[in-house]
Amino acid sequence: MKRTRPTSLIGLGVGGVVVGFLLELAASGMGVAVFVPPLTLPITLVAVAIIVVAFAIPIRRAVRGRSSRRIDPFQAMRIVVFAKACSLSGALLTGAGLGILLYLVTRDVLPASNAVLLTALGTAGAIILMIAGLIAEFFCTLPPDDDDDPETARVRSH
Repeated sequence: MKRTRPTSLIGLGVGGVVVGFLLELAASGMGVAVFVPPLTLPITLVAVAIIVVAFAIPIRRAVRGRSSRRIDPFQAMRIVVFAKACSLSGALLTGAGLGILLYLVTRDVLPASNAVLLTALGTAGAIILMIAGLIAEFFCTLPPDDDDDPETARVRSH
């Protein structure tokens, strides 16, 4: 499995900004209340971030040789997919939070202060989730084998 690319994260973030801003604009235009993330959103995102890193730590220890416990490869694959999903969804939610925040602060009449605060907290939670997903994905990376080194392979072939 390939590592998450920065372009994927940036693309999802930009898409989230556009979608978040336009959905808020559409809701406001139709007379519907704008979306303000609840306080439980950043709490949940940070909890998931802690869980994904906690799941990746035993794999990191086994890869580094600090643990003699054998790691199930299927479990490791599930954890790395979970980590990748966290980084991608964190990027999307960060963009959406920034889009909502951009909408809220560009209005002539500022909304209640807790709306801006809750949106900023939700965005911060999404950033934490994205970073934790990238860290957990790094923890699940195997070190390169001696056979993977192209210089060594070239020397052996001659």
